[in-house]
Amino acid sequence: MENPVTDIGKALNVQCVALRGIVSAVPDAVVGNAVFEEKFGAKAVAEISRMTGVQSRRVASANQTTADLAEAAARQLLQKLQWDSESVDAIVFVSQTPDYRLPATACALQARLQLPAHCAAFDINLGCSGYVYGLWVASKLIDGAGVRRVLLLAGDTSTKLVNPEDRATSMLFGDAGTATAIEFDETAAPSWYVLGTDGGGEKNLIFPRSQYRSALPAGEKLSAASPDHLYMDGAEVFNFTIRSVPPLINQVLRVSDKDISDLTYVLFHQANAFMLKHIAKKLSLRADQFPMNIDRFGNTSSASIPLLLASLGSEVRTANDVVLAGFGVGYSWAAVQLSLNGLEVCDLLEVKS
Repeated sequence: MENPVTDIGKALNVQCVALRGIVSAVPDAVVGNAVFEEKFGAKAVAEISRMTGVQSRRVASANQTTADLAEAAARQLLQKLQWDSESVDAIVFVSQTPDYRLPATACALQARLQLPAHCAAFDINLGCSGYVYGLWVASKLIDGAGVRRVLLLAGDTSTKLVNPEDRATSMLFGDAGTATAIEFDETAAPSWYVLGTDGGGEKNLIFPRSQYRSALPAGEKLSAASPDHLYMDGAEVFNFTIRSVPPLINQVLRVSDKDISDLTYVLFHQANAFMLKHIAKKLSLRADQFPMNIDRFGNTSSASIPLLLASLGSEVRTANDVVLAGFGVGYSWAAVQLSLNGLEVCDLLEVKS
């Protein structure tokens, strides 16, 4: 499906909502590229690293889940903001690696974090675009009366899904879990979202046998893929991204009445360094406007944007004009123009495996 040049999705405005804090949690286990050399060869590893930009990644232990990382992040965030657990009105968990097929992981986290029984809790099954979608959903829950505070927990432990024999995925992904505190604030600057979907790309980034469909629809095949591992058609995902992301950024700038030069940062989902540099060049972004951390953490799916924010730390806490953009599996894409001025906490946390 060819996406329109000017309108890549639905533009939506949010008022009276502020981000109060972000904590991103990563496993303490660091896996560098050298461990792949025996399997794939030093030359192949160097070439893949040159394209993806990944030098190392954090890998969760066998017994460590996305929920564990998100819980650790949420505990630190609540403590630093001094939010009483009774004041949290909803918890939203965004991930494609939940603890179980059922119950919803958000329900388990409500109990583990000792949030009140009146706290709404639910999961959202999204990956690369999931953090921005999660921000939008959490923001729209806030009405200033019944719901004033929401915890958004987003993350993935994608290394548990990859085939260790598949160098395209095993060397790309890393694990992380994040927590974002969102609150009603009448004085908050407005934010503008652009959201869109093209489900025709479902087969190009997929874990075929992870739920209840035992195979793809009749006639569909995944070349050299195992149904029990994550499959990615890198070329198709690359083409989708190059085609979709520049108009996504341009639309969110248009609806928010901003110029690209006004922005302190454009923070992309950390998908692939070569791809992000290509997009940045197409958008005429300065190098300081699109920081990256994929070299240290790999592609962490729904956690990558808040993890990038936490990597920047205090630098982002006074940034008035920022765009966050997620894109990928689904296909799904989302961007938001917002202010981070007033962000009280932005931390990176290591969690023992």
